[in-house]
This record gives sequence, C-alpha cells and structure tokens, in this order.
Amino acid sequence: MSSVALRPFIEYHNGQLMVEGQSVQDLAHAHGTPLFIYSKAAMLQALAAYQRGFAGRDAQICYAMKANSSLAILQTFVRAGCGLDIVSGGELERALAAGAEPRKIIFSGVGKTRAEMRRALDVGIGCFNVESRAELEVLNDVARGMGQRAPVSIRVNPDVDAKTHPYISTGLKGNKFGIAHEDAVATYRFAASCQGLRVVGIDCHIGSQITEMAPYLDAMDRILDLVTAIEAAGVPIQHIDFGGGLGIDYQGDTPPAADALWAALLAKLDARGFGQRKLMIEPGRSLVGNAGICLTEVLYLKPGEQKNFLIVDAAMNDLPRPAMYQAHHGIVPVVPRAGATTLWDVVGPVCESGDWLGRDRDLNVEPGDLLAVLSAGAYCMSMASNYNTRGRAAEVLVDGQTAHLIRERENVSDQMRMERLL
Repeated sequence: MSSVALRPFIEYHNGQLMVEGQSVQDLAHAHGTPLFIYSKAAMLQALAAYQRGFAGRDAQICYAMKANSSLAILQTFVRAGCGLDIVSGGELERALAAGAEPRKIIFSGVGKTRAEMRRALDVGIGCFNVESRAELEVLNDVARGMGQRAPVSIRVNPDVDAKTHPYISTGLKGNKFGIAHEDAVATYRFAASCQGLRVVGIDCHIGSQITEMAPYLDAMDRILDLVTAIEAAGVPIQHIDFGGGLGIDYQGDTPPAADALWAALLAKLDARGFGQRKLMIEPGRSLVGNAGICLTEVLYLKPGEQKNFLIVDAAMNDLPRPAMYQAHHGIVPVVPRAGATTLWDVVGPVCESGDWLGRDRDLNVEPGDLLAVLSAGAYCMSMASNYNTRGRAAEVLVDGQTAHLIRERENVSDQMRMERLL
C-alpha cells in the first residue's frame, strides 16, 4: 500500500495503519492530532539487541533520555533494567520521578551548574561525565563543600569522524565536547589529585545517527590506548564508557544491528586485553526512534506552478528535525486511497518557510485524511516547542491491546500559566 518501508510493530492490517494491536485512526479520533504514538514492543525489541550483545559481560546500558524524556518511556526502560544518561538538572528530576536508581544515572553535558552538581551529589549520582578541566575544578569545589567525593569519568574527544550531520557530530577537534585526546593523561592526573573527586572511568561519544562500524572501532582503539597511558601514569580506570550514537533507518539507512556492532567491538576489546572491564553505553535514538510515529491531519491542498503544498496540522514545533537538520522522515497515509498520486511538499501551519515535514512525497490524499510521520520516536517530542503559541502534542504508548495516554495535549492556558501581565 505504500512504497515507504514501515517499522517493527507498525504495519497495515485490513487497509489501515496499526501500531501493535491498535488502530491508528481510532487513536487519532480519541485523542486528536498532532499525536505521537509509540510501540512499547518496538522499544523493548531494540533494547533486547543491546542486551544480547552484552550477555555475560559486566555492562550497564544507560538510556540517553534526551532522545525522548517522556516519563512513561523512561519508566519502560528503567523497569527493563536500564540506567539513564542525563544532561541537565531537569532531566535528573525526570529520571528520579520515573523510578531510576541514582547509582545508575550518568550526568553528561558540557555546562553543568553548581546547583545541578549539588543536587546530583545529594541524591547519590552514579557518575559525572566531565567535559573540561574547568568543570573538574568547579565539581571538586562543590563536592568538598559538601564533604563528598564526586565520582567522575572524563569525556575524551578522540578526534574521530563519525560521518554524520555536522550538528550531531561530537568527536572531532572542532566540536565543543570533551577533553582533547592529547590532554587526557594530564587531565586525569589533575583529577586524581583533587580531594573532592574520585576517578572511576573514561568516556567517549563521537556523535549521533552513525551508520557504520568503522568510526566506533577507530574510537575504541584510541580510547584503549589512552586507558593504558592513564593507568601507566598511576590513575586506575574502573569502567570504560563508549557512549551511544548508533543510527536508525530513516531513509534506507543501513546501520549495523546493535548486537552485531557490539560483537565486533567486544572482539576488539578482548583482543586488546580489556575484556573484563566494566562497560557503560548510552544509546538513545536507536532505542526509541523507530518505535514512534506522529499522526497529523491534512488541512488543505495547495497546488502550484512550481510546487504542490500539502498543509497539515503538525509543524516544525512538533517535528523539528527536518527544519533543523534537513532530516528525512517517511510519511504514509493512515488509510491509503486507490488511484494516482501527486508529488507534494508536506508543510505545517507555522509562519516559517522552514516549516516542512517532507519534500516531494508521492501521496494520494484529501483534506481530512490522516498521515503518519515515521521514525518520530527520537528528538521530536523532546525538542518540541510552543512556537506560534502552539500546544505540544498528546502522546500515547501502545502495549499490545492497551493504549495508554501518557501525556495530555497542552492548551493555551497551560502555556500562559507561568506568565504575568504588567
């Protein structure tokens, strides 16, 4: 019914799109549009590939919650045994609300504040992934003031090209993340000398939406070289954190399966004598990206001489990736129509020329039809905004024959609640 490849647990049945056992059309009628729908089974299936890859190893999977921080999704991964990777104080509070054990929370990010550090230390955070010497100095001061020693892992920038979009590449010298590779040993010596710090690991994260094994293998070699050098300098490393970044299929992309990727990485780890080390990883997009769709209603058809515009009720505030990264998402009809298709640019109501969801899509649609934007589980709802005073969408988590409303639709009163007139 569509030339676009669908996703696990998202398929057509009896002429309409289904998520697990639920009619997408019925969910739209019940909750309105735009509407995000997620498959719990798809998320757990993606997680299972990592769990298979690490079978028999001392490893901790920490879901990178910036990909999608909705509480029920965090709860799903926590109940499945995951820790969480956070990048702000707000994410820490979400992690705790979702039931995460503090010792399984990793605090990443380049700009942690003193207040965020104090709160994380107060709850017993598992580890800070520190990104600069200046941050080490501040964290040391904060921890000493609290009579504690902060567990730290230093993020090292291995200068490896992840071959991805420049906005989501994080492992090159020109990126803002991490300590330069050549400064790592000296930085570890400094951290080990600080009374308020306790060195526990080393961290590396080279980017996002990576679809090849080679960058991971290159980064692993560079990090293992550093572990050898750091320990030779007298600073023991308890765990090695290889970050996340594994891509998903947006448009015929062919990233390695998580278990296949880790089979190759672990073979290298074993060959170099590090196979017994504790491992940490922080997958995000690869766990949730293809588990979600965004439903949107067709409002108007606007044919033109140069372009045909298909105007829908979802917009760049709901799905920011196309506007930010020129990203591709598959777009399919919820109930396909027979007959000839037309080439459309699928655009939203926001007053920006950059408000588009898909370019040049072959569709046969009429006003009132529903479309599903695929691969919308990651970096959509978590990056959504209220631009043009648009409320954020509702969210539904499907678990077999049950559909849970996990976020109510935001209204204008919700948005203005914290504002005051003069």
